[in-house]
Amino acid sequence: MEIFLDEDDYGFFEMLLTRCLSSKTVTDKFGRKRPNFHGDIQLHTYCLMPNHFHLLLWQKDQGCIEKMMRGIMTSYSMYFNRKYKRRGPVFESRYKSVRIAGDAQLTHVSRYIHLNPVGYRIWDRSSYSDYVYDPREWVTADFILGMFKSKKHYLEYVDDYEDVKRANDKFKREIGDI
Repeated sequence: MEIFLDEDDYGFFEMLLTRCLSSKTVTDKFGRKRPNFHGDIQLHTYCLMPNHFHLLLWQKDQGCIEKMMRGIMTSYSMYFNRKYKRRGPVFESRYKSVRIAGDAQLTHVSRYIHLNPVGYRIWDRSSYSDYVYDPREWVTADFILGMFKSKKHYLEYVDDYEDVKRANDKFKREIGDI
């Protein structure tokens, strides 16, 4: 099922990420502080697709990501259900997480996330432009970029893998029919 049906949906989800990860604390209409994880969680790479999303996160203390994701997914579900006059879960299951084991896996996952949309260079709903231009405050692009000689080398690293990823994706689709 698609979880982002229009540009406002993508924008609302990105607003939730901004609210959770920027240095500015946000309050609700009653003056209560919204949960903020700036300094506790870093978002290195992300991509929002019509039916799923990917976030490459680092947490300072165990449990921070779980708290943030619970809040984001609950807030987004409430927004989505209210907007589209529906009830029930928006997400198929709890979010899935995988622990990154080293720099090679970290850079590969970053590249994989950026290559998720077919037109990744122009896809507005990812952190790819944060790597090409100046990053937004809530995207920590410099950590992964610092693993490369230059920004250009990182972008070439992503571009060089595009054909391999597309061939693998095609192969997975074909095998899925067996």
